[in-house]
Amino acid sequence: MAWFLFMDETGHDHKQMPYEVRGGFALHDEALWPLVKDAHALELECFGARLEDYKSEIKGEKLLKRERFKHAAQMEEIADTERQQLCRALLQGGLEKRSPTRAQLTAYGQASLKMAEGIFNLLERHKARIFATAVPRGAAAPPSSVDPKMEVILRKDHTFLLERFFYFLEKERQMGILVMDEVEKTEDRRFVSKLHSYFTKTSNGRERARWIVPSPFFVSSDMALPVQMADVVIYSLNWGFRHAGDGMTAPVRQEIADRFAPRIERLKWKGSGYDRSRAFPSFGIVCVPDLFTRRE
Repeated sequence: MAWFLFMDETGHDHKQMPYEVRGGFALHDEALWPLVKDAHALELECFGARLEDYKSEIKGEKLLKRERFKHAAQMEEIADTERQQLCRALLQGGLEKRSPTRAQLTAYGQASLKMAEGIFNLLERHKARIFATAVPRGAAAPPSSVDPKMEVILRKDHTFLLERFFYFLEKERQMGILVMDEVEKTEDRRFVSKLHSYFTKTSNGRERARWIVPSPFFVSSDMALPVQMADVVIYSLNWGFRHAGDGMTAPVRQEIADRFAPRIERLKWKGSGYDRSRAFPSFGIVCVPDLFTRRE
């Protein structure tokens, strides 16, 4: 028995997103296939088609961009059958380089919001738990005074993410498997090397390897629906979830916060951590304002 942690990242280009967020959701192995089947059914219900058949995929930026909210609200709610027909026409038109109609844009906007909300419904139904770290935009680059050797050490946001996942797994007494969106082979190999060093050369890493499998799986997101769903989760978190007590104070997109912040709050892991025999409350979502100094 094991838990999969499906992970993605958003905001790593440090341009528009308020945070650099890494993480996603943990799901028990018994719930994986039921979740995937339900997600496929949800996609057909919302769009009347599988997006991959039209060279697209489920991503937070695509489902929840500002234009989707604007388009969804420009007409009354469209009935399911008509919405699905209009969505298929829009998707086919995209392949054929045809401009969409107003009705098609409205239908696609409404379908996109339904899909995002449906994803959170499914995560709650299948008892998923959110784990993520948020680094304020611009804070990821190390200061010039930092030892160059730090570049080969696993970043603090990654270690915090693994720490929270470990606390959860230890309570469950089950193994955890990391499933990540592949980015670029050279970069992925560099990350795996850092991860290996963390799990074999640090005391915390060796301790956490008792419950976390040190070797992650890399998958192509366009072929792994749970990783696409993780992207929707962390995109929503980036723009809509704030916990001021943990330093998350960046402005939000209110339309995302209103819809998804309460859902994220319910799904984030809440439990206990420990250090030197001292127990303390711990949470699956943590803000990391400084990546290169010790945090007490």
